[in-house]
This record gives sequence, C-alpha cells and structure tokens, in this order.
Amino acid sequence: MKRIGIKREAIRDKLEKADAVRMKVMDEVKFIRSWAQNPLRTGAVAPSGPELASKMVSFLIPRPHSKIVELGPGTGVVTKALFDAGFSNLDLNLIEYSTDFCEHLGGRYPGLPVLQGDAYALRQTLSKPGGFLHEAAEANHVLDGIVSSLPLLNRPDVHRRAFVEEALQLLKPGAPLVQFSYGLAAPVKPLTRSVSVYSSEWIWKNLPPARVWVYRKAN
Repeated sequence: MKRIGIKREAIRDKLEKADAVRMKVMDEVKFIRSWAQNPLRTGAVAPSGPELASKMVSFLIPRPHSKIVELGPGTGVVTKALFDAGFSNLDLNLIEYSTDFCEHLGGRYPGLPVLQGDAYALRQTLSKPGGFLHEAAEANHVLDGIVSSLPLLNRPDVHRRAFVEEALQLLKPGAPLVQFSYGLAAPVKPLTRSVSVYSSEWIWKNLPPARVWVYRKAN
C-alpha cells in the first residue's frame, strides 16, 4: 500500500508540473500574439519571469485594507506574486489595456477587479466602477503602492514624467511606485529632490535581464 501511495504521489507531481509547463507556454503564446498586434503597448515579447515578479512585489507590504494597483498585468505573473505575498482580491485593482488580457485575468482570478483602460490616464481609469477612486471622497494620497510592468521606454519622456507625477499624487507619502525596466538608466529621472529613486540589482534570470526601480515621494 505504501508503494502505491508513493507512485500516486509521483504521478500527481508529474501531472502538476506538466500543467504548469502548459500554462506557461499558453501565457507566452498569448503574450507574443499581443506583442505582434501592438508592440508599442505590450513592450516585451514574453511575460516577466517569477524572479523579477517576486522582486517587484517585495517592496510592497500586505496590511489590512491595503490599496495596491497593478499596471499592465498581462497574463498575471506579477499578480500571482502579489497573491503569494499575502494580498487578496480586496487589496488590488488591476489596470490592463488589452481586452484579451482582461478576459484572461478574469478567468484565472475570479472576483479580482480588473479595469480595462489606460494606465497613462491613471486617475480616470481608477474612477471607473470597481476602482479605488470610484465614489471616493479623497482623490489624492489614497494608494499604498503601485507596481507597474508598463513599457515606459516605448513612450516619449514627457509622457513618462506625467505618468510618474500622477502616480505619486495618488500614492500616500512614502508609498512606492515600483517599475521594472530593461534599460541601463532610470526610465524616469528624479522629478524633484523630494522624490527618491532606488534601483535593484540586475535580475539575470529574467529574459531579458531587468532591474526594478522604486520611486517614493516624501510628501
């Protein structure tokens, strides 16, 4: 009986691994298809790796009634890292431009608020039904963190600066805007002396290698 149990466990483990590989391949195919249709919006040709996703989420701390916004979730690699870190559906708003990815995320994470809209119009999109700013009494300094996979380097510098400025207005003082980038320099240079910028080490296991940049505003 013990041998039978061990064999069943081994078979179950193999099936779980095969299912994980299948899901990864499906995600990559969906990502490549989206990139081919609109490379400027998708930015990368493959989802972020789990090491990069874990590093991004490490700058966020789960607390009661947290308000965390994820931008450009794609197939949900960073979303999974957020759940693994202890965040729940109630803590999250996801903003995704692609309707295909919105449907994919809704199917993978039932009940998760996924807002179809433009992350570069952050305040407007978060004001939609289900968003943190919908019917909110206060429109500034309400978010506990923003984690972004947006392809910022595909946008003009003026658009990038406007995005960071709006994000920091919505974040509580000291709360992080977490952004990954494949570039050698910060995707957006510090706006003022009140804004700090931190860079992680290179995540070499990600393809291509990337770094995480964290923006915070004191007040």
